[in-house]
Amino acid sequence: MERKNAIQLALGEELPELVLKHAKVVNVFTREIEEADVAISDGLICGVGCYHGKKEVDLGGAYLAPGFINAHCHVESSMVTPLDYGPEELRWGVTTLITDPHEIANVLGVEGIQFMLRAAKGSEVNYYVQVPSCVPATPFEHAGEILTAAKMEPLKSDPQVLGLGEMMNYPGVVGCDPEVLSKLELFGDCVIDGHAPSISGKGLQAYITAGIRTDHESTTYEEAREKLRAGMAILVREGSASKNLRDLLSGVIRDRIDTTNLAFCTDDKHLADIRREGTIRWNIRLAVELGLDPLAAIQMATINAARIYRLPRLGAVAVGYRADLVVLDNLTEFNVLAVYKGGELKVHNGELMFGYAWGSIGKERNSVNPAPLSPDAFALPARAEHPVIQIVKGQIVTTASTVPADEVDTQIASGRLRKIAVIERHHATGNIGVGLLEGYGLTHGAVATTVAHDSHNLIVVGDNDADLFAAVEEIKRIAGGYTIVRNGQVLGSLPLPIAGLMSDQPADRLIANLDSMIEKAQQAGVAEGIDPFITLSFMALPVIPEIRITDMGIFDVTAFRFL
Repeated sequence: MERKNAIQLALGEELPELVLKHAKVVNVFTREIEEADVAISDGLICGVGCYHGKKEVDLGGAYLAPGFINAHCHVESSMVTPLDYGPEELRWGVTTLITDPHEIANVLGVEGIQFMLRAAKGSEVNYYVQVPSCVPATPFEHAGEILTAAKMEPLKSDPQVLGLGEMMNYPGVVGCDPEVLSKLELFGDCVIDGHAPSISGKGLQAYITAGIRTDHESTTYEEAREKLRAGMAILVREGSASKNLRDLLSGVIRDRIDTTNLAFCTDDKHLADIRREGTIRWNIRLAVELGLDPLAAIQMATINAARIYRLPRLGAVAVGYRADLVVLDNLTEFNVLAVYKGGELKVHNGELMFGYAWGSIGKERNSVNPAPLSPDAFALPARAEHPVIQIVKGQIVTTASTVPADEVDTQIASGRLRKIAVIERHHATGNIGVGLLEGYGLTHGAVATTVAHDSHNLIVVGDNDADLFAAVEEIKRIAGGYTIVRNGQVLGSLPLPIAGLMSDQPADRLIANLDSMIEKAQQAGVAEGIDPFITLSFMALPVIPEIRITDMGIFDVTAFRFL
């Protein structure tokens, strides 16, 4: 829009293309509600006040807020491509995504990132990328690719790229690893995301000094407060497996902590959960239920995130800002009545007002290539006692314990323990780590998936070797995804042929299949309160305390060594 034209529109001397009449406008600058009309032309807000337009829509006193921003998410975790994922977020008022495609980057490298950028076209959301910083996440596992600073550099010029994704290699930062420093230097003028669970004191100070500005891994209020005091932005996470909002915001509300440097994110959330409750809208609602001022919650979901990620024309209902807007019925339940993207109606009463179609998938198929398994592949190593990974319900952290070797079979038979294994699936190296898991449940049989953060090797859990073998064979047959096996019979499978992470089916069909798989897993005895697939996928992530398993063995995250 030309400056002269913008001034004339703001003055009311020219008619804007669209005016949303009689709105209760949420002002995120003053934390007030204004009764006003909002004038829109060329996708931008050109006036807030009393206006008439070529087209007028009477909102009848409904609340008008800026489009919500999901400040950190991994689209691959929804198991659909960005083209299908964007509309699901849009239904619930999210118009901007800050994504970190490190899941597919761990499988396909730069090719995978470029695939996500291409697939986002037509998704109807603002789709931004933080270039994955840790591919692989650590040297303690094998990924499909190694993403160096040199490989990252061409991506930096892409207008959809904002900065560097979550820096999970804390030892590399504080140890001044040359390759880590080169990545931080490359993106030194951009936003660099952090990943600093349980890091505090001088270690935290050094981590922030390196240029890292955000963190979404805080699980306690005390941890988040220390990071806020040190100048970090805290992304309050509420996903399918990691639910930190209540713990963090209860303290913020109690102590009346300033919320300017707080935003909302999901990190990882299942598509079925998104369809049922939304993402950022759900976070806002939970925050308000806890006692947070609704306008402060909306600030966290909009202008705070826009400022953190240096998006100057997003996050507010104000002149000159993009007309990305969400119409709400109230400020308690936050039901979404309509969503405007660039001034165009995209969602009305939950229904999409546009169509889209996804074409061929191409090279992103067939990335599941494990080596043949030996007959004793799932045998535990000989030792007097074995480390045990203990699941913590509602969290992705784990705790560690041990069990005497002569009690393993008895405890597996009793249902307390299950075997767990991670098999390298990218280059057929034959690497396999085998261990024990507590708290997963599963009465009898095996569950397997190629969604295994972050390197996405093949992870399988079960109570007997025969079903473990059968589950691996089924995963190979479907070119990646989820499967449940009992007595050698496949109870159900969900193919994810795009990098072993995403479906080539429409969202509706995927959701139905996923719901069916979760139900079958629960019927097979997976413990109540455990997401059978997301929880399992995090057991292979060696950057979250306390103990994990990779294709190289059982790993003590706290001591940073293999057990």
